[in-house]
Amino acid sequence: MKKTTLLATSFLFLSSCQLGYYFKSAKNQLSMMASREPVSEVLNQDSLTEAQKNKLRLSQQAREFAFNDLHLKQTKNYDTYIDLKRPYVTWVVNAAYKWELKNYQWSYPIVGAMPYKGFFSEAEAKEEAEDLKKQGLDTNVRGVSAYSTLGWFKDSVLSSMLRYKDHDLVNTIIHEITHTTVYIKHNADFNERLAVFIGNKGTEMFYKKLEGHDSPTVKTILAEYEDDKLFSSFISEQIKQLEAWYKSNSEQNEKLRQEQFEKIKEAFKAQVSPKIKAESYSRFLTETMNNATLGLMRTYMEDLSDFEKLYAKCGDNMDQFIEKVKTLEKSDDPAADLKKLAE
Repeated sequence: MKKTTLLATSFLFLSSCQLGYYFKSAKNQLSMMASREPVSEVLNQDSLTEAQKNKLRLSQQAREFAFNDLHLKQTKNYDTYIDLKRPYVTWVVNAAYKWELKNYQWSYPIVGAMPYKGFFSEAEAKEEAEDLKKQGLDTNVRGVSAYSTLGWFKDSVLSSMLRYKDHDLVNTIIHEITHTTVYIKHNADFNERLAVFIGNKGTEMFYKKLEGHDSPTVKTILAEYEDDKLFSSFISEQIKQLEAWYKSNSEQNEKLRQEQFEKIKEAFKAQVSPKIKAESYSRFLTETMNNATLGLMRTYMEDLSDFEKLYAKCGDNMDQFIEKVKTLEKSDDPAADLKKLAE
């Protein structure tokens, strides 16, 4: 209740437009929370198929592993279940400036600036995207199956999450719990990359313990992890090249800009496609590319190597790694300071 009061007090300083968005979001969040049920009770009901129940059981194993083996912050998150009765929990808008590879930022109470904005309605998300397009921004709208409330509310396993492959569900649980363990205000890119790294490493550790080091699942996870490292290196270099192109081309020619996006796809086809081991990036060549979609990739995937280096420096010890990362919580530039820690 104290947290709710703090959030409500913060809203008083927002515009009426922002107030409408926050109160509508809060109403939807509270309505969703009112329908949650303990996982232990849902498993005794007939509302889910046996396959869905197995996914739910797996989510509880992943939750316990995150707390007991990875020593992420212990909370009551993910011990309840919510049937959303829709494919996604939210639809998220992200945007970027058209002639500069820079994410558009929204400012929120408590958590600070973020490069995305979520809606419980797909129509409202698309309306927001259209408004941003009229301002000359590139936009992207995507459905999201899970998100973290950063400890402000008790997060639940959602029906949308049960569509995941087993190891992706485990990864998602660990990823979202990471956000409640380490969170640096105004640094969404750093926070997301950290959660991607710990989600990947944690999932690998989970299945090695559950099935053994040579299990088919572990082999799949390692192949996808190699793909992530390959793609991270590739997209980081492409982003640097595109940034340089924007700075050297003062002429705002949309045809030339689209040619740059096509060059990125051609480079992916030549450099990455022949080396990909799994299906993680199968849609890269078919999806619409603009600065917003590249900004999204940057937020989650740019230069994951520094986390890998620090983890190796910590002797592949997750406890030591997380303690080192926590020293960056008051850093003005955690990405730069991470590099120093990793050296």
